[in-house]
Amino acid sequence: MKVLVLMASPNLDGLTAACAQAAGEGVREAGGQVEEIRLAEYEIGRCAACGDGWGTCRSEHACQVQDDFQALHARVRQAEALVIVTPVYWGDPSEPAKALLDRLRRCEALREAESCFAGRPVVAVAAAGGSGNGMVACLAGLERWIDHVRGRKFDLIGVNRWSRAYKLAAIRSAGQALVEQNGA
Repeated sequence: MKVLVLMASPNLDGLTAACAQAAGEGVREAGGQVEEIRLAEYEIGRCAACGDGWGTCRSEHACQVQDDFQALHARVRQAEALVIVTPVYWGDPSEPAKALLDRLRRCEALREAESCFAGRPVVAVAAAGGSGNGMVACLAGLERWIDHVRGRKFDLIGVNRWSRAYKLAAIRSAGQALVEQNGA
C-alpha cells in the first residue's frame, strides 16, 4: 500500500515532525510504502476563487493557479491512503495545510465517486504544541474535509506536548493498522 504522509510544519524537530515520523514508521513496519511530503518546501498559494468563484476546479477538476499544487495533486491522486499531520494554529490546520486542502477540496469534492479520496482511508493528526488549545476544533475541520472529498475517516488523533509520548505510539500504531487493515 502506498501511503502519502503530508507534514504541514516548517519545524523539522517539533511535535508535528515527530508525529509524521511515527506515522511513517508504522506504515513501513506493516510493509507499506511511504512518501513523505513536507509542505513547507512547496509553493502552494491559496485558492483564488477564480472566475465565477470556481474556475476550472469545478469543470475540469484542476486548479488554474499555477504553482506546486499541480504536482502535489498528482501525487495525492496516486496514493492509496493519506496521513495528514498538521500543527494547530488558532484551532485550524497550518496555513500550508489549509492552502493545499482547500484547493484539493475544490478539485476533488465535486467529482462524486471519481474523487481520488472516495473510500480511501485518511488519518488526520492535529499536533497542538504551545498551549495545547485548538486541537479538537482543528480535528473537526479535518473531519469535515475528509467528508467533503469522500474519504474514509480511518483515525483522527489529537496530540499535545503533554500527551506526546503515548500519542506518538498511537500514531505509529495507526500507521501500522492503516496498512494491515487496508492491504499491504
